[in-house]
Amino acid sequence: MFSEFAFNIFNRSIEKYHVKDDVYQSFENPYAKEDIEHLLYRKNWIDTVQWHYEDIIRNPDINPGDALVLKRKIDASNQDRTDLVEFIDSYFLNKYQSVDVNSDATINTESPAWAIDRLSILALKIYHMTEEATRADASLEHREKCQAKLEVLLEQKNDLSSAIDQLLADIESGAKYMKVYKQMKMYNDEELNPILRGNK
Repeated sequence: MFSEFAFNIFNRSIEKYHVKDDVYQSFENPYAKEDIEHLLYRKNWIDTVQWHYEDIIRNPDINPGDALVLKRKIDASNQDRTDLVEFIDSYFLNKYQSVDVNSDATINTESPAWAIDRLSILALKIYHMTEEATRADASLEHREKCQAKLEVLLEQKNDLSSAIDQLLADIESGAKYMKVYKQMKMYNDEELNPILRGNK
């Protein structure tokens, strides 16, 4: 199933990042550019680095100048994340372009790639909650609470994975069709953000 295929790639990215556990480490994609694995691995790497950016910026003692630099990195990361989701959706659009869509086909509330985006974030939650549930220097109460949360996350993973695979099966059979609406983010565009436009 595609969901398990993607989740395994996400875990490979997460585990590779945590070898150095450094947001400034270099990135190398082990997959060929023409393969969907390349997009999935890159997508999760962006999510993983941003996860740790978000940890760092919440340091109450962070220097305001450093926080501003980090906020800019988070903004750029969000744009990269959106771009990758759209690339992944383009892969599915191309894959299913010749499907004969049923006359009564319906559209899903979100595209396949945005559901896969949620699965990538969920892989990170499961990784870090597992760490907390097994952390040797944490109290038993803490570990038990985290274990309970982990069990919910794992249930969510099963549900989300099933939904993704069902959606792809429905698209492939013509029971559902997909459309991709570009995000059209306005705050990064010098013509659309009045603050940026005023600073030109």
